[in-house]
Amino acid sequence: MTSIIAVIVVLGGLIFFHELGHFVVARLLGMGVKAFSLGFGPRIFGFRSGNTDYRLSAFPLGGYVQLAGESGEPEEDDLFPENKLFSARPPWQRMLVVAAGPVFNFLLAFLCFWGLLLANGEMVMAPTVGEVVQGSPAQTAGIQSGDTVLSINGLKVTYWRDMVEEIRKEGIRPLQLEVDRNGTTERFTLTARLESHKNLFGEDVKIPIVGVKASGEMTSIPVEGSGFVPAMEQTWYSMKMVVMGFVKLVERIVPLDTIGGPIFLMQAVHEGTKSGINELIYLTAIISINLGIINLLPIPVLDGGHIVYFTLEMIMRRPVSDRWRALATRIGIMFLLALMTLAIYNDIRRLLS
Repeated sequence: MTSIIAVIVVLGGLIFFHELGHFVVARLLGMGVKAFSLGFGPRIFGFRSGNTDYRLSAFPLGGYVQLAGESGEPEEDDLFPENKLFSARPPWQRMLVVAAGPVFNFLLAFLCFWGLLLANGEMVMAPTVGEVVQGSPAQTAGIQSGDTVLSINGLKVTYWRDMVEEIRKEGIRPLQLEVDRNGTTERFTLTARLESHKNLFGEDVKIPIVGVKASGEMTSIPVEGSGFVPAMEQTWYSMKMVVMGFVKLVERIVPLDTIGGPIFLMQAVHEGTKSGINELIYLTAIISINLGIINLLPIPVLDGGHIVYFTLEMIMRRPVSDRWRALATRIGIMFLLALMTLAIYNDIRRLLS
């Protein structure tokens, strides 16, 4: 039951926040909003403010915004003057309203990361050796499990990532390591060797390694200042990784059977719920970034497709013809249906296996 509630809150909240972006920017630009709903389906209750119906609907999974003049049919919005209709506004304003949905998804991810940093500090891995690989340069030099790396070539090592970055930067040049071993400082000289490993996307890459594995010991360091900058950095890094994942998918480096659908998403939220609130908030941020980037893809029925239409309208000084839009919409719907079918097939195959 807890997982079911978490799925509704997380997925519903993500969609609602996306729609909130459209709503806020539309109101800031003075456009008319016919309805702003929390949830879908029949209206349970709500209130009117001006010409806008604020409502709570029966199914709480998300929400929607209904803009005046959104469909382009003049007779449907008699309550709003023409200057408040979405269709009557210049293309750059319509583009801002459409782009606001994905932008709010990125904003939500930033707020999640920021909250985690302020609440818990920055979680980092300590530079403590958990395992030394047999026959590796580290074993030959005398590094042992439990050693804590203090410096490499005179540069202080605070976190495990510092050590990894320094080893990769030096390549196969000799390394001078200082380690703490049971309160005593020991010094070692070793040279990394190049080995082929698979990166996050399954590509074979050659990297310099010394043959040590982290102990997994985590430490929390207080965030300096407001935490705004590290939260922005985390958001930007996560966005880059998601975009890179899509690129590798198109390049077929990442196989198609890794695509997940609604079942996979619910499983992920379920696992996040079991791991605790921090894990669930982190997962919400990552899903929000995925949702924002997917909506920016130049597919006609998504926000990115509408942004392409408005960009072409600004370039050609006239709207894209209804004929071409209808054709592109049909192709976009077919593509999304095929993608969703593949995702659900992958979900079911993973369940059965």
